[in-house]
Amino acid sequence: MKNQRNDLFRYLTISASDEEWGIVVTTVGYQFIAPDSRYPLSSHPDNYNFQPQTGRILNEYQLVYITKGSGYFSSQSCKQRKVHAGTMILLFPGEWHSYYPDPETGWDEYWVGFRGMHIDRRVEKQFFTIDEPLHDIGISSTIVQLYEDIIRIASQEKTGYQPMISSIVLHILGSVYYKKRNNSFTNSYVVEKINEARQLMKARVEDPLTPEEVASQLGLGYSWFRRMFKEYTGVSPAQYQAQQKLLRAKELLTGSSLNINEIAYNLRFENAGQFSTFFKKKEGVTPSQFRERTH
Repeated sequence: MKNQRNDLFRYLTISASDEEWGIVVTTVGYQFIAPDSRYPLSSHPDNYNFQPQTGRILNEYQLVYITKGSGYFSSQSCKQRKVHAGTMILLFPGEWHSYYPDPETGWDEYWVGFRGMHIDRRVEKQFFTIDEPLHDIGISSTIVQLYEDIIRIASQEKTGYQPMISSIVLHILGSVYYKKRNNSFTNSYVVEKINEARQLMKARVEDPLTPEEVASQLGLGYSWFRRMFKEYTGVSPAQYQAQQKLLRAKELLTGSSLNINEIAYNLRFENAGQFSTFFKKKEGVTPSQFRERTH
């Protein structure tokens, strides 16, 4: 694509049924800005028009991925910061912002604009926040390919293309969140201990240790262990053990000839009734019903 031209942008049509999908893509493109070149390379429609000196406010979200060079970014909620290759910028609707490449380096950028309840929900639940618009995710050929997939599919305009490309946007968002979460755990000791704990819990699912015993066996204080485990995994050690017990129950129900009483005994439930209550609360059906549906 770089060999063809230095910029490309598309503004996309959206139908009522596309809106029902929950997320739609409004625009997609790229710019490859050489050192000491003007920025942006091309003019855009009024609602997208952008001059770094004055900035702009959009009525949509955009993911702007800088893959080469460096520059600067600022917004209403974020003071000016240096931007390097490997940075993903998330722009928010209604939020003033400005960004531009350093004249000495120029930069390569890909962008995609989108809106809908799926991204609104993620922002509402603070998976992404307006005061942290920059995400250092590194250079990823996979993510670049996702942008190029959106451009290719949008160019063809085949029926149903909007749900396809908007789902790719969700893939990119998931990748950004995944990298952000893992980059926040720079202490390899913490990650190593949490992984050891998970391996121990999985190995002992039919003969479980208490969370306190797991911490003790790993030489950790329980309060610290529980806090770090939940921060990393999103669930407490006890909840993680319950999830593993449920997974093991499913394996035994689908892959063994053990009856319900025997499975309950193997998983250290007091009786089949307690096992059935646990299973139905988690799955919405009893163990017997689950077995019937999967055979």
